[in-house]
Amino acid sequence: MEELLTPAEMARADAAAIASGIPGLTLMEAAGRAVARAAMRRFRPVRTLVLAGPGNNGGDGWVAARLLEQAGWPVAVAPLTMPRAGTDAAAAAARWRGPVVPFSTAEAARAGLVIDAVFGAGLSKPVEGAVAEVLGGLTAPVLAVDVPSGLDGATGEVRGVAPQAALTVTFFRRKPGHLLLPGRRLCGEVVLADIGLPAAVLPGLGLRAWRNGPWLWRLKRPGPEAHKYARGHVVVAAGAGMTGAARLVAAGARRAGAGLVSVAAPDVATAAVLRAGEPGVIVTEDGAAALADRRLGVWVIGPGLAPDAATRAFLRQVIAAGRQVVADAGALRAAAGDPAALAGAAILTPHAGEFAALFGGPGADRPAAVRAAAAATGAVVVLKGADTIIAAPDGRLAINDNALSWLATGGTGDVLAGIAGALLGQGLPPFEAAAAAVHLHGAAAQAAGPGLLAEDLPAALPAVLARFSLD
Repeated sequence: MEELLTPAEMARADAAAIASGIPGLTLMEAAGRAVARAAMRRFRPVRTLVLAGPGNNGGDGWVAARLLEQAGWPVAVAPLTMPRAGTDAAAAAARWRGPVVPFSTAEAARAGLVIDAVFGAGLSKPVEGAVAEVLGGLTAPVLAVDVPSGLDGATGEVRGVAPQAALTVTFFRRKPGHLLLPGRRLCGEVVLADIGLPAAVLPGLGLRAWRNGPWLWRLKRPGPEAHKYARGHVVVAAGAGMTGAARLVAAGARRAGAGLVSVAAPDVATAAVLRAGEPGVIVTEDGAAALADRRLGVWVIGPGLAPDAATRAFLRQVIAAGRQVVADAGALRAAAGDPAALAGAAILTPHAGEFAALFGGPGADRPAAVRAAAAATGAVVVLKGADTIIAAPDGRLAINDNALSWLATGGTGDVLAGIAGALLGQGLPPFEAAAAAVHLHGAAAQAAGPGLLAEDLPAALPAVLARFSLD
């Protein structure tokens, strides 16, 4: 499991480990050793400046400085202030016998490598003044301890200023800020180091957040007794003006394993256009009959639909009929300002603009905002982006980090909605279906490569599914 720990949860994990008999200084020595090893693996020996804060993050820096100096590196430490007497950080600083220099831009400018051990992931106020001047003016490569100073480990947001790191060394488990933008970009490469914290402390933390991946969901290959009706029947509500959106949803659903896919057209003319598409898609202009058939249990509503009262009314009708609904695009915009209209849906897939129109701007703490949206609607909410956040009404949360920038093209979200619908139809619960769909979508983009079109994603899915499906 790739659990994500907020800074507060990490502090509780440290405290639990210390209470179990592991000295805090032992953990600090292990953390500093991990930083020194990462520096020696990634960089050649150069004039190195350790910027050390007064807390445990700075203590890790004092340890790393000592070990690098013992390995023959030219190292100096620039303390922001000295650690408080009697702390583990003070004990680590007392073992340093090398040069201590001013915390200044001039000293930073002389370094070939800067180890940023000023503030940890739990920083509670903006970085300002002289500290901001030093951190914001760094020109040498930066190795950050835990996170680049100024980065909020819980949200990935910058508090004042934070340097761009080439490498970040963190401990035990990642923080949300390592995956959420802009934190993910500022961290550079992230090394997760084992410092001797026992996994036994995790159950007592009540963790509810994970990095998205197959440890959160399981896909199964159909067994020998499987048939198309057992693999779910997904219905796509099509609009008259943008039939391509419905076709992309259908393609995503079919390639993701739906046994049957129907497209419900609003009129005969639209149905005729849709019937000219893929032969394996069932097309009907009788939406009422489709809704009356209880075997058609999953509906994808929104792509290609107008954001109007008719779409809103149809969405409510399908939800009231007890169907599982993936709501996207026009269905979300039709409910702008009134998220209660989406209550009872299984999965909502807004991008940032749609989320803001529905729930208001997410603010600095996007994980909290997505959790609140899920709790308010009773649906799993997928806030789409390069760092997609998936939240369940019960507070579970996953952050996805395998999406690539070339997914930023029209129609890819329609394919995602189809994948989510197919996985619902195959029996995955909404949170697992949404998380799996997002990860498979990103993996398909990686397989398709640069220059992809939305149409390329369904074709890339079979190979991706083969990697993640289990017997």
